[in-house]
Order: sequence, then C-alpha cells, then structure tokens
Amino acid sequence: MKNLEKRYDFDAEILTYYGSGFEEGRLLGGAQGRLEYLRTMELLSRFLPPAPATVLDVGGGAGAYALPLARDDYSVHLIDPIPLHVEQAKAGSLGQPEAPLAGTEVGDARSLSQMDASADAVLLLGPLYHLTAREDRLQALREARRVVRPGGVVLAAAISRFASTIDGLFNGFLADEEFEAIVERDLREGQHRNPDERPGWFTTAYFHRPAGLREEAEVAGLLVDGLFGIEGPAWTMPDLGAWLENPARRAKLFAALRRLETEPDLLGASAHLLLVGHA
Repeated sequence: MKNLEKRYDFDAEILTYYGSGFEEGRLLGGAQGRLEYLRTMELLSRFLPPAPATVLDVGGGAGAYALPLARDDYSVHLIDPIPLHVEQAKAGSLGQPEAPLAGTEVGDARSLSQMDASADAVLLLGPLYHLTAREDRLQALREARRVVRPGGVVLAAAISRFASTIDGLFNGFLADEEFEAIVERDLREGQHRNPDERPGWFTTAYFHRPAGLREEAEVAGLLVDGLFGIEGPAWTMPDLGAWLENPARRAKLFAALRRLETEPDLLGASAHLLLVGHA
C-alpha cells in the first residue's frame, strides 16, 4: 500500500544550495562532472532491466539521468524534494516530446507515493548522501525496496568517506585550516558540514565508507549484487578533460575503470560509489 503517513523537513542549507539551480548543468560542465555522468550512465545501461521497463528516479534532480533514459524508451517517473528541480525536469520533458517523462512530482525518498511493487527499477542517485541520519537513509532504502517489484533492481549512489580529503589535496583546499577541520569530521563521523557555505566545499551531507553503504542496504532488506566505484581514482587526473575529449584515450580510461570498479582496496578512492541490489 502507499506510504503517505509521514512528511519530512529538509535541512535549510541543502534547500538553499540546490535552490540556485546549478545542478541542472553540473554533470555536463567540468571534467569531473562529465566523468561521473558518463560512468553512471554506463553502469545504468549494464544493470537496468531492458526498456520499456518502469524506472522510478528518486531524487532525480533536474532530470540528468531521467531524460536520457526516457529517450532510450524507459518509462521514467522523476521525484525530487526541490520544486525547482521538478520544474526543470518538466521543461526538459517538454523539450523532447517524442520521449517525455512518464511523470514528475515533488516528493521525499523516505515517503514515496507509489504503490508496492509498482516499478521495475528504483534509482537513488542523490538521496543517501543528503540524509544525514542513519534511520532516514534506511527508510529511503526500505521505501525503494517497497515500491520495486520482487526481483527488481535498486541502484543507490553514495559519496565516499574519503572524497573530501582527496578533493582537498587535489584542489589545495587542505591548506585552509577551516577545510582541514571539515575533513577531520568527515573522516571521523561521515558528517560533512560547510557552516560558512564556502563555494566548492559542498553542503550538508553524509559520506559513506563502502562497507557502511553495503550494510545499510542489507539492513533495509535489499540483496546486494555489487558495489562499484563510479569514477575510480580517475577523477583526480589533472588532464582528465583531454582524456574524455579524445575517443581513443577515453576508451582506455573507461576500460581501466571497469577493471578497477569492484576492487575492494580501491573503492574508497572513487568520489562516488554505486550499490546495485535487488528486492
């Protein structure tokens, strides 16, 4: 049955951060965003059931993944807690009238309006790292399990516990004592905060250890099929953009990342992790 009993508040910093509208173009902007996008799409193409399966994109933002999946003949329903994102997704859907989204709505990963076993696949490509309380993350995973059909796939993304340290080294942020204090808390608790809202330092979030992501999915009742490093260590390459622009080099880069994507000793070096599980 539908789970409509609870309504949740969101951290004001998260709402402000995404209310600026920048998320719409983030994944197609810089080289790191493009790598995240291209690798995520590669993994989705590998693990999603064939079209025209019904896909629920929970926390789908402005439609970065939902819109191309709709163009690939999937029936995609997008849900996001940010009204601006939903409006942007609707506009993107209108812009591809031959392959529109099946539905859009403002909603919460912890309390979905969809019926039990109503989707062939559920994407959680953003909610888990903005739900800072463990019980909230477990509730989002339980909701995904509830609405996906028996045997259906759930794909859930997380930010690595070590991403801010690596980012701080790569961009020089660790020279700043405020950023170092943020990183120390990230590593100790997984709780990322940017109290002064410094640009480039992200917003309120939870950063997972790979084993912690697997454990939460299992506690929520999912059967875990695999855990994958989305970008692997490649997101720190100083000439990443040039590798992505050159077809031969990009093929070599992606082949290398596929060889490393499930290596337990390297999972945490990826900025983002993707858990693949099923109900």
